[in-house]
Amino acid sequence: MLYILRELEVENQIPVLPVYVDSPMAIDAFEIFRNHREEHDLEMTELEKAGGNPLYSKRVYFARTVEDSKAINEHRFPSIIISANGMATGGRILHHLVQRLPDERNSVIFVGFQAAGTRGRLLSEGARQVRIFGVDYPVRAAIYVIDSFSAHGDYSEILRWLRGFKQAPRKTFLVHGEPKAAEAMKGHIQATFQTWQVEVPTYLQSYEI
Repeated sequence: MLYILRELEVENQIPVLPVYVDSPMAIDAFEIFRNHREEHDLEMTELEKAGGNPLYSKRVYFARTVEDSKAINEHRFPSIIISANGMATGGRILHHLVQRLPDERNSVIFVGFQAAGTRGRLLSEGARQVRIFGVDYPVRAAIYVIDSFSAHGDYSEILRWLRGFKQAPRKTFLVHGEPKAAEAMKGHIQATFQTWQVEVPTYLQSYEI
């Protein structure tokens, strides 16, 4: 997201606003990625050679402490906040939603998958009210969803990875994804590797390994 925001600033597609990154884990991951340039792709390397850091918008701030996070909500000027948890089920994002969902001047953008039953899914599907910390808040902010940022491989990419196995695993468990998607993935694997045993475990089902 920081990379995209910087690109939009450079292209004058958005105004230069304060950008707050408010997620301790995301900040830690950012610093690891920033410090290991040998892992960057060619485009990143070329941008770095040209000067500057492609991951820094012009006014980016990192909220490392709880106090830093709380201070964001004291500001009353236009800004951008990048915060986790991605499905709005917990973490610092909840405090930002409490502050911003009731105000029609704000926008909330989800850039990751929202699982069924999560607060993020409810918001992305048009809920006009959500409960946070036991209180119901009206949703007057504009809600947007951008699906193209998903970091998950699709079924063809997963099959390509599985083809690298030298021998079939004794059993393949599909434990991530919604039920219909998991069953569809099971079908793809069985159609590609006819001898593979594939299982989609149910809730509380156990296996001895």
